[in-house]
Amino acid sequence: QREKVLPLCHSNLSFISPSSFRSSARSRPTMAAPSSSGLEVLLSTLQVSAHSTDRRIHHMISKGGSEALLTALVNSARSFTPNYTILLPLLHLLAKVGYRDRQIGLKAQKADAVLLVLGLLRQNTENARRAAACLWVLRVFCSSVTTADLLGKNRGLDVVFKLISPHSTKHLRTVKAAVDAFAAMLCSKVNCRTAVAKGYIADLLKLYEDWHNNDVNLKNIPIRRALLHCLQRASNSAVGRDTLVAEGGISLLFQTTQTCLTMKGLESLAEPAIQLMRKWNPKVPLPLTSDKSAFSFPLPGRPVDDWDADLGLTDVSLEDDSDEDAENEEPDNRDYVSVLRFVLEEDVSGTFNTCTHARITILRRNFDRDLDSSSEGDESSDDDSALEGDLNDETPSDQRCSELPSHRDENHLQTSDFHKHYLNCSRKGQEGHSSMVDRLLEKYGIGIPNHDPRLYAATAANTKSIAGYSILAFPDFWGHLPPQEHEPMAKRPPHLQRKKVYEDIQRLICPEDIINKVIFDMDDHSPQCPPDMCPSSLRFFSKFESGNLRKAFQVRSHEYDLILNADVNSSAHCQWFYFEVSGMVAGVPYRFNIINCEKGNSQYNYGMQPVLYSVREALEGRPHWVRTGSEICYYRNNFCARRGKKSSFYTLTFTVTFHHEDDVCYLAYHYPYTYTTLQTHLKMLEKSVDPQKVFFRQQNLCDTLAGNSCSLVTITACPTSRAWKHLHQLRKSHTKTHNESDLCSCVSTHLNRCSLTAEDLNRQWLKPDPNLSPTIYHTKGFLYYLNSIGRTPLVFCDYHGHSRKKNVFLYGCSMKETLWQSGSPINTATLKEDPGYRTIAKALDRIAPAFSFNNCNYLVEKSRASTARVVVWREIGVLRSYTMESTYNGCNQGIYKGLQTGTRELEEMGMKFGQSLLTLRRNAIHYNSRLIHHASALLDLDDRLLDHKSNNCFEDDEPPCMEKIEYSACSDSFGANELDTEVNGNTSSEEEDEEDADICRNGRRCNDRKSHLFPHHLKQDALETLTIKGGQCNGVDISNGFLY
Repeated sequence: QREKVLPLCHSNLSFISPSSFRSSARSRPTMAAPSSSGLEVLLSTLQVSAHSTDRRIHHMISKGGSEALLTALVNSARSFTPNYTILLPLLHLLAKVGYRDRQIGLKAQKADAVLLVLGLLRQNTENARRAAACLWVLRVFCSSVTTADLLGKNRGLDVVFKLISPHSTKHLRTVKAAVDAFAAMLCSKVNCRTAVAKGYIADLLKLYEDWHNNDVNLKNIPIRRALLHCLQRASNSAVGRDTLVAEGGISLLFQTTQTCLTMKGLESLAEPAIQLMRKWNPKVPLPLTSDKSAFSFPLPGRPVDDWDADLGLTDVSLEDDSDEDAENEEPDNRDYVSVLRFVLEEDVSGTFNTCTHARITILRRNFDRDLDSSSEGDESSDDDSALEGDLNDETPSDQRCSELPSHRDENHLQTSDFHKHYLNCSRKGQEGHSSMVDRLLEKYGIGIPNHDPRLYAATAANTKSIAGYSILAFPDFWGHLPPQEHEPMAKRPPHLQRKKVYEDIQRLICPEDIINKVIFDMDDHSPQCPPDMCPSSLRFFSKFESGNLRKAFQVRSHEYDLILNADVNSSAHCQWFYFEVSGMVAGVPYRFNIINCEKGNSQYNYGMQPVLYSVREALEGRPHWVRTGSEICYYRNNFCARRGKKSSFYTLTFTVTFHHEDDVCYLAYHYPYTYTTLQTHLKMLEKSVDPQKVFFRQQNLCDTLAGNSCSLVTITACPTSRAWKHLHQLRKSHTKTHNESDLCSCVSTHLNRCSLTAEDLNRQWLKPDPNLSPTIYHTKGFLYYLNSIGRTPLVFCDYHGHSRKKNVFLYGCSMKETLWQSGSPINTATLKEDPGYRTIAKALDRIAPAFSFNNCNYLVEKSRASTARVVVWREIGVLRSYTMESTYNGCNQGIYKGLQTGTRELEEMGMKFGQSLLTLRRNAIHYNSRLIHHASALLDLDDRLLDHKSNNCFEDDEPPCMEKIEYSACSDSFGANELDTEVNGNTSSEEEDEEDADICRNGRRCNDRKSHLFPHHLKQDALETLTIKGGQCNGVDISNGFLY
């Protein structure tokens, strides 16, 4: 019925009887009685819709309700003596409906209603109720920037600003409506510049101060909040921010916020005020000599300083996440079909490169040679002989180990002394104290599974480092064990970010309280701040493998700003951190601020904690990396890069209270796992297996860009005998990966996403460069070789860590799911696709507590066309090509819900992944039935499709943080419900009628007070004629004060 009624409104609504309109406005609308006239039915219908749910209002808008109201408004206002009994309810109704109509501004311009309402406002500035109604309508009209520009050109700013009075107890609704309307008009940058030129922006600060100082009873909080919103809108332009800062806006808000924080009723003012101070805080370049990394590496075929010319390209990463987080960002559906078309149309050649094929042939010959030697009982390997060789004489020794203590009893050895003097992996460092290390190892009885400190030190001596490190980090040297108990996620205190940002603002307001002293500088090789000169400060160090602290400042007595070093040949990619800290006082909370983080959000906002390793605890028999830190939050700061885009960085702040006096501790983003650790574990693993049962071979696939070995590891069951027939069968199975056996061949390509070329290695798989990306190039060649001989792997898995999601999950590749979720018109019913790509995910969902099936995704986006999983799926033809993402935080489902993942859970996940592979060849494994029965019982599998058991976790990312990480967003000062409440309260009463009658007598008193606040407005005529640019509109002559 409403659909038939609404079209009639354009011509008939303006002639509704005043009596029926008045009765409808003062009481809750009801449906008209059967005896009511048609016009009354129209009015009742619209009033009911305005008081109904948003769904009904939006339905009315879709049927032309906004246009009907605008037409009625224009027709009613054209009369020589406008009937405000009709106009006032019309304005109220239009404000409610228009707030929910995104196109109301453009519709109002088309109906010539914008300047008409401005004229009504100009005529009724002395009538509070009418002025408030006009202001609400102008406010909703300004949802369009062009409408705001139109009002600004016709001096709407002047009319509205005159209605924003200093503190008063009368007409509060009108004052707030004027502030909201003025804020809405500031959405236009042109209006912002005009407001600055006329002094309105500076006057807003004085108005806020006046309302703050005189609002003793806290009855005007909505007006104060609206003024803050108005200041926020003014801050969207650079000229507005500069004016507010120049007028002392930060100091003013800082002082008023101090009062707000001490009073419970002013909580709603503290948050927007602090956000404004963050926004006004001037951007400051990082206190570095250069944005570039402290280390550089000459790339093959490029000049030494060639990467410096591409610096601007790396700066883009400050705005766009290009690492593993991009895997789960909301994809662009337009990319799906194009990449699938690329998949379906392009032919894949059977060979990759003759050079790579030759290298694989050599690897196979080496494998056969090793197999023949093992059959003759030779258990030695090249790696073992290399381990026994001399250490690298050219490895530089750090200055910290230049003086070694002689003949000191280990019983009197301090923690710091042990670290300082005995963890040098160079020849000079090891020759003087190897016997002391042996005695210390015997004394403390270290027993870490699959770890040997002596072997680690020897392996580290052969690791080639760009920085030339010679010091070993104690946790890597000594080893570590998983914590004995599970570690829950940290609980975030309320208003934590507000507290931290407020402390940061204090640096600008109270600079005399800031120490700002450099404690550590990686660029400066001379010792910084010796202990005798800085007895009260912490000492930092990071010149070891995977360490990346570049600079440390002491800000306050127990607060430090830390700057991370960018990746080699880069000026970006700052997320990981690993450094040493010592010289602490037990029981004292220390605040650490890492001020050059780049990601837009972090799991540190959702319960994640950094990890800490204590040397004292390790020497006492508790070598654990433990989650630590309190008051952890992650937010945008005011630091920016020295070159390139001036986008601000983010701060990760956390507080640590150390348990031991003068301990040596290590802090890291997550559990460190260095290249040397990997090589050590492979050697330990080779020694631990029974050569009679397990065939284990580690070969060098290629050398990395830095000259380190990229290992190809082969693990399978040994042949039943040494007969040539069985050995030849093993040689054949070597090329099958685990296609017809449980052999597993894996390639350790890289531990870091960013290579020495400052490029993401997982974006180089499409066309890898043999000189710049050798590990990717030869790994892809190895896969091409297997494919060319008909031995395509069953599974390919690329392991990643995820910084913005919880749980462990898989990204795979599916043509049908990509077409379904992209809304493609292609009929997928005719496409045949093996559903086996889900088998491993379903199996893991049954047996792995940390795995979440519902977080898995099988979309193929164009932006991921050069990643490993997509290239291997598309070119090699591996159906089960995955990226396994493992959270850095913890789980939000299953038995590990609310717990952070540790090394124990990660190792368990690896074991479960290996078990899930048994499902792939269960019907083809040539073993006895007992083994197959054991696999079925282990996985609880049958022939039907598996149903996942994980909870619903369909969110692409975490829910919005409880506090705003960014400060650039400008939210509305009120919602639809609040506007409806204010409009409904704008009804006539005896008190308001008396106030309106006294406006002429009291208006001069208000003007005198405002003139006292803003003396430069004395020269302006209060009744200044409004000039409408472009001539009259719809016969409206505002200069004469009449509408006709």
